[in-house]
Amino acid sequence: MLLHCNVSYSTSSFSLISSSLRRQDHPDQSQDIVIRRRHNARSLSLYIRHNRDLKLNKDNPNESQETFVPPPRHDVDGDDRSKLLELSLVTRRTPQFPGSIYAQSASDADVASSLPSLRKFLGSDGDDDGDSEREMIVKALEIRRKVTKEIIKESLVRKGRFGITYATNVTDRLGNFVDHVMIEAAAMKRLPEFSESRFNLRARTVIEDSNFVPLVRWLKHNEFSYNRIAKIICMSKGNLDSIRTMIEWLKTIHVKSEFIGVAFLRSGGNILQRSREELDDIVEYLESNGLRRDWMGFVVGRCPELLSFSMEEVKRRVNFFLQMGMNQNDFGTMVFDYPKIIGYFSFEEMEKKINYLKEFGLSTEEVGRLLAFKPHIMGCSIEERWKPLVKYFYYLGISKEGMRRILVVKPILYCTDLEKTIAPKVRFLQEMGIPNEAIGNMLVKFPSLLTNSLYKKIRPVVIFLLTRAGVTQENIGKVIAMDPALLGCSIGTKLEPNMKYYISLGIRFHQLGEMIADFPMLLRYNVDNLRPKYRYLRRTMIRPLQDLIEFPRFFSYSLERRIIPRHTIMVQNRVNFKLRYMLACTDEEFERRVKEKVERRERFEAGLDSEDSQPLDENISDTEFALTDSAEEDLT
Repeated sequence: MLLHCNVSYSTSSFSLISSSLRRQDHPDQSQDIVIRRRHNARSLSLYIRHNRDLKLNKDNPNESQETFVPPPRHDVDGDDRSKLLELSLVTRRTPQFPGSIYAQSASDADVASSLPSLRKFLGSDGDDDGDSEREMIVKALEIRRKVTKEIIKESLVRKGRFGITYATNVTDRLGNFVDHVMIEAAAMKRLPEFSESRFNLRARTVIEDSNFVPLVRWLKHNEFSYNRIAKIICMSKGNLDSIRTMIEWLKTIHVKSEFIGVAFLRSGGNILQRSREELDDIVEYLESNGLRRDWMGFVVGRCPELLSFSMEEVKRRVNFFLQMGMNQNDFGTMVFDYPKIIGYFSFEEMEKKINYLKEFGLSTEEVGRLLAFKPHIMGCSIEERWKPLVKYFYYLGISKEGMRRILVVKPILYCTDLEKTIAPKVRFLQEMGIPNEAIGNMLVKFPSLLTNSLYKKIRPVVIFLLTRAGVTQENIGKVIAMDPALLGCSIGTKLEPNMKYYISLGIRFHQLGEMIADFPMLLRYNVDNLRPKYRYLRRTMIRPLQDLIEFPRFFSYSLERRIIPRHTIMVQNRVNFKLRYMLACTDEEFERRVKEKVERRERFEAGLDSEDSQPLDENISDTEFALTDSAEEDLT
């Protein structure tokens, strides 16, 4: 009630004052003109003074013309000029407060009608140079761009139901799309139905017609990050429908959702401009050359550059590999194993790498088989990977033929980091006392040594040999050099079961170490294949355990093809040999020895010889010991 009384009192007082002023100025008028209050008392006093000045000017027009003083020109600095420019371009109603200078009334079309003229404050009377006008235009565009971003953000929040943070992150990365909305909204001004509309309405219309908000929601549902969403929308150049069409096509060839964004970003900007028929032709051509349909999504997801090639480019790349002797099955598996090989590298780079591989003595067909077996080698650099590795192998005494064998047996070594992977293992072998030439021979014989982990495989095996298998510190280097494949064996499933089996036979700990130093391959045999040989040795041949300790290579020979036939011959001729002379020789040499043994026994029985002593042990040649390698069928 008090507030109502105060308002009524103020209104009535204001009406009386206005009517009294009217009667004084125009006594002939009897009507009271009631002026509605729009501001506070200070504004009312300014209005009364303004009307009084107008009355004086009407009474003395000549005097007012003589004493007219042009309005002063205000100098505004850069910050104020930008603020005024932004106020002139803003389309939303600014907050007002009592005593505001730039008031916006209900009858104003927008806030610009109550703002002062920019030319009055900026002093642009037409005599400014082009630089200032250009600067104003640039600032105006920047302000309009900010308004457009706010409209896009508002659409994401209100219609898309996105959080303000997510909407801000997306909008801040839509630079090209924001410019597209600005241009389209400005162009809509020429249409008759939008000639009188404001910029905000036109911008919202552009956003709704492009289905921007539903597309962002759909992309987010398909596990796209806001960063990728913004990049893909900017790639579309305003044609947002092409994004949905392309994503649906990628799903038809089984591209997983987590790789669809990568396919967009790495395939180039022309993927959205390509027709679906062109892409289907590329897929059908690859399928006809050995790449299975269900592999296509895996290949495209990891090598999306393939989608940016023309059909002629794809055919040229496929023929490049088929001309090296590959069949379609090899080509398909090669592309599936390493999809980058088909579309990531240039022809010049691939030709250079193939010519370098031929320097190892490989033919074109052998290079083709090498790439089909391990296509990842094509992704290695010649200067950073291959040349330093070749120099290091040369330092270890590996010949060109040895390097060729390493390349054919284990080509992945040419993709391995030299300083972090290969060099530490070689230094570890050198610390065990193995010379460089022996290390080189080890690598040629067993290239997989360099692919085993130093701390998870190599060092634990060495520690096992020293602590559990009875190998001494002096013989550990010899054992590793003679059989580097030991470093690739599993301790739990291979080495420890074999060690326990030999101990169970009655072999002592130090005797086992000497046996391993003499024949390191002893720990790599299958225990199930060792039992029949040991049973035949003890029960049929009736040999002591010491014979086995002296000649551990006995387990390396075939029971059916070597041990039983030769033992049968010895029984038939009533002769006996040590295991070394019985097995470590060729068939001709064995027959010669049996014949000489029979003749010596016959001469003894005839009384021609005084004693029938077995001759001294003869040295077994390296060739005879090499025969053991031909009977290693019991290795797993």
